Amino acid sequence: MLNEIEEFRAYTTFPEYAAKTKYDSAFLGRFTFDTLVKCEGLNRVLTILARGYLWQDGEENPDRAYDALRAWCSIPDRKNARPRRDGQSETDYRALHVAFPELVDEDGAGWYCRHVHQVVAFVRKHPDKVLKSAVTSCDLLKKGFDEAWRDKLRQMQVPIFSPSTKADWPLRFDDIVADAMEEGPLRGEPVPLSAGELDALRAFTPKGVPETVLPALVQFHRMNKPEDSDWVVLPVANFDAYFGTTTFGRKWLPALPETVIRRSESSYGVSRYMALAIFR
Repeated sequence: MLNEIEEFRAYTTFPEYAAKTKYDSAFLGRFTFDTLVKCEGLNRVLTILARGYLWQDGEENPDRAYDALRAWCSIPDRKNARPRRDGQSETDYRALHVAFPELVDEDGAGWYCRHVHQVVAFVRKHPDKVLKSAVTSCDLLKKGFDEAWRDKLRQMQVPIFSPSTKADWPLRFDDIVADAMEEGPLRGEPVPLSAGELDALRAFTPKGVPETVLPALVQFHRMNKPEDSDWVVLPVANFDAYFGTTTFGRKWLPALPETVIRRSESSYGVSRYMALAIFR
């Protein structure tokens, strides 16, 4: 979350599918089951991807960013699939394998599709190494992911001014690329906090909350604060994945004192917040 280049690599490199304990979620990579099952936090994932490819050759190239998103999201057509209707978008982008071999394979399976399938395969093979909730989530993914993802990928490609759209889909490639162009190239490590700031944040940290949480939120706020507002979008689902536990959004975040972090309620994996004035 604080090093966007590192975050980009996490969305384009497969993790080790293993677990040391039942509470080890490293096999999910930089994702949570809320993202895999409900698509929560996927907006930031796609925007980071688009920003990574948008300026990859040194110059702004929106077409390359679009193709990278299509390749990453690609899913092979069903056997005996019906011909696409007029205006219906593709979902199998195996033709992009040559341009993006790291994002889609020769059979049309994109990075995300392969990652989900490998998570499911690991959990089903080693149910004794994961929590029961992981087994339940993987059962849902096994039964319904492919069809749901095909539908989602078609929806993400509907033109913004299409007369047939109701404009009620939160994810659209047009919007993702537009956001990527506005946010600019990926950034590396942020400016570190001073020793005094870290001491102050440590004193504000409630019991039971790791001391890394408040510093991360303050640094993220500084990196993303717009010029005309003190409010910053808080991608709660992505921070869950960053810390490797949904405890961040469910327990740690609500426990933070409003004297340091003022925020709105979370919805669909996002919220908004502002840091105490002295930490902005």
